[in-house]
Amino acid sequence: MSAPLASLSGYRRIVIKIGSALLVDRASGLKKPWLDAICDDIAALRQKGVEVLVVSSGAIALGRTVLNLSPGALKLEESQAAAAVGQIALARHWSESLARSEIVAGQILLTLGDTEERRRYLNARATIKQLLSLGSVPIINENDTVATTEIRYGDNDRLAARVATMCGADLLILLSDIDGLYTAPPHLDPQAEFLPVIDEITPQIEAMAGGAASELSRGGMRTKIDAGKIATSAGCAMIITSGKPMNPLKGIDNGARHSWFAPSATPVTARKTWIAGQLQPAGTLVVDQGAETALRSGKSLLPAGVQDVSGQFHRGDTISVVGLSGREIARGLAGYDAEEARRIAGHKSREIEALLGYAGRAAMIHRDDLVMTETAGKTGGSNQRDEAHA
Repeated sequence: MSAPLASLSGYRRIVIKIGSALLVDRASGLKKPWLDAICDDIAALRQKGVEVLVVSSGAIALGRTVLNLSPGALKLEESQAAAAVGQIALARHWSESLARSEIVAGQILLTLGDTEERRRYLNARATIKQLLSLGSVPIINENDTVATTEIRYGDNDRLAARVATMCGADLLILLSDIDGLYTAPPHLDPQAEFLPVIDEITPQIEAMAGGAASELSRGGMRTKIDAGKIATSAGCAMIITSGKPMNPLKGIDNGARHSWFAPSATPVTARKTWIAGQLQPAGTLVVDQGAETALRSGKSLLPAGVQDVSGQFHRGDTISVVGLSGREIARGLAGYDAEEARRIAGHKSREIEALLGYAGRAAMIHRDDLVMTETAGKTGGSNQRDEAHA
């Protein structure tokens, strides 16, 4: 099992989840000095080459303060109204605080369907990755203005875990009002023991979770453990620590107490099972020998190497990749709808815009969304070999 890295700068991509109570005071509103401090931490990580995404709670909490709504539980329509007001204010504050370090913030509002439906998942992931490639820090929240009880996460712990797996992060940090995982809720049991390292989330670990501790927070330790299961199973480590002190990310590097959850040792195996064994292919792509060779070397499937397209599938659906022998060699998530795939099959990636009328993706199936299901093969020629993989 891997061990915690000595410094956050050793991670490549970090998702940071921030709870409402850390950002918003019920009486006075936004905690501006704290926000500036966390943005200074983010800027320091960026200078060390770490990509950072933020899943920020606080829209409803900030909006209810601006609208002067009474304390206690809100009706659904009151929560949505508070979110509508709070999202504007929250995005502005994040943008202004990050701009102090010449960092551009980008707002993304997600619903449950954006992370659970494959087509929307791929679109959201593409937007996030593009923002990161342009040097922006995505500020992500659940779209509470339209989400209802039946179609929402209801907490940003699990949303943050989904975002972490979506963007391929290697660390998820949950900043909370508690400094880590204990054997029992420490505010109820003074004998509760702190757990600094969790190698695996077992039923015993899950049983240690308590409930929410603040009216501004909809998630307790239970949702954090749920988030840990999502993140670690995908190969992403997780940290739970207190966000109450100023500069909490710097504090982690300086030895502040936190619980570290080890990532799964076999995340690739789990993903192969998901793509190759559990999903029924919606269509088939027949590829030439050169494309097959390129796939076996870890490249994406480009249109040039596709000889035939069958089935009625949509972007994000699972499709089968078959060699000239008729045997399936791989499965993956389609980068195009079936009709578009038929139009660009056999053509070079630079011709896609002329064929479809828009600048589409270079790959028919991106290597991140493809798994080999049959390993034997021979080398050969293909138009695909003339192009770089996506």
